[in-house]
Amino acid sequence: MKYVSTRGSAPSLDFEGVTLAGLADDGGLYVPVAWPQFSSAEIAAMAGLPYAQLAARVMAPFVGDSLTPDRLLALCEEAYGRFAHTAVTPLVQLDQTQWLLELFHGPTLAFKDVALQLLGLLFEEFLGRGSTSGDRHLTIVGATSGDTGSAAIDAVAGRANIDIFMLHPHGRVSDVQRRQMTTVLAPNVHNIAIDGSFDDAQAMVKRMFGDPEMTGRFAISAVNSINWARLMAQVVYYFAAALQLGAPHRKVAFSVPTGNFGDVFAGYVAHAMGLPIERLIVATNINDILHRALSAGDYSAGTVTPTAAPSMDIQVSSNFERLLFDAGGRDGAAMAAQMAGFETTKAMRLTNAQRENAARLFTSARADPGDMAQAMRWAYEAAGQVIDPHTAIGLHAARSAKGLEQGVPVVTLATAHPAKFSDAVERATGVRPPLPTRMGDLFEREERCTHLPGDYDTIAAWIAQRATPKSA
Repeated sequence: MKYVSTRGSAPSLDFEGVTLAGLADDGGLYVPVAWPQFSSAEIAAMAGLPYAQLAARVMAPFVGDSLTPDRLLALCEEAYGRFAHTAVTPLVQLDQTQWLLELFHGPTLAFKDVALQLLGLLFEEFLGRGSTSGDRHLTIVGATSGDTGSAAIDAVAGRANIDIFMLHPHGRVSDVQRRQMTTVLAPNVHNIAIDGSFDDAQAMVKRMFGDPEMTGRFAISAVNSINWARLMAQVVYYFAAALQLGAPHRKVAFSVPTGNFGDVFAGYVAHAMGLPIERLIVATNINDILHRALSAGDYSAGTVTPTAAPSMDIQVSSNFERLLFDAGGRDGAAMAAQMAGFETTKAMRLTNAQRENAARLFTSARADPGDMAQAMRWAYEAAGQVIDPHTAIGLHAARSAKGLEQGVPVVTLATAHPAKFSDAVERATGVRPPLPTRMGDLFEREERCTHLPGDYDTIAAWIAQRATPKSA
């Protein structure tokens, strides 16, 4: 399997190469040169597999020769052995057509664990293949709107040959989200709170990948969903849910609370591989650039408005570029020109081909704070389920979806444990969800974090003083 950049001019890489590189050196995102395909019979044969075995089966075509099948399975078993539920991503039924896919049973209580527990192991595996017995060193630089940071830090804390620098917007993540990052005191973990929004943090990370002063000195990689390996691991739970609901003989729809478009793009990949997905519903909050893009072709960034669903407080969705590349005919030069225009003006119109091809699978919905609160109340009162604000946005979109075939189950991705957003949940439902026992002392732990201005040069210099150079 080879991977190409959405912007057409970076060298193609194998799976090991794209995992360690993260972002392509032309500013694009890596995608497989072609989508692997499973037949209906091959999908049917996956039914009943334990999650780790299913994961190894689904991911094998993407991994290619970079790992043997036995080694890939061993890594999956290690990654998913840390989850609190033996099903890893269990399904919960709400009513006759609505389901929740619980993705929050990992170590940091968010869907990011499903991918990042594996990604941490992949980094360690590939770094250990250095020409002089593992002398390669990786500097991970990431931006988080709340959950990616804690999941990534948990996955790589204390690992040899890796340093992680995680940027988050100061004051714009929940207390639980912040503490899950800042109470990890491993010497290779560096938390940076910046003045500004998640979009500001994400822009700095992307700029660093294109900064020869940084890339020349450090082997920089990514844990955000711009890293293909992370997105690949998220494809698996679409297969897991659909198989339990009757695939490949029955279609399934998914509603996905979405900020950076990685989680829902993984559903697109599953569909491209042959999974019978009827519809992918992109659920946004009032920071609705994706809803505007998919419903009206208007991909124009506005000002980020802080909400009770901070992981969705985003106006520039990095992974949307992957969809635009595929839907636009995989023309790297055209994609590069389109994104250059957007990066200059923060506005873009989707082409007719991009809109029409996306509309074959995607629809979208926007939830305001009232919609979000109402969905939390409905889940609790009608089905006895306490859900977090992000999941509630997905559930609102699922329950209001139109045009689905009769009898098609709709699965909302439950992306975070409700205790991560206990204030918002309590306001909506009157119930204050407790943290799981394994995390009950979170608010008693020591924190370590550096607060810096939202200035690229300041942050790059701070990282450069603490990162390990390539030659070390």
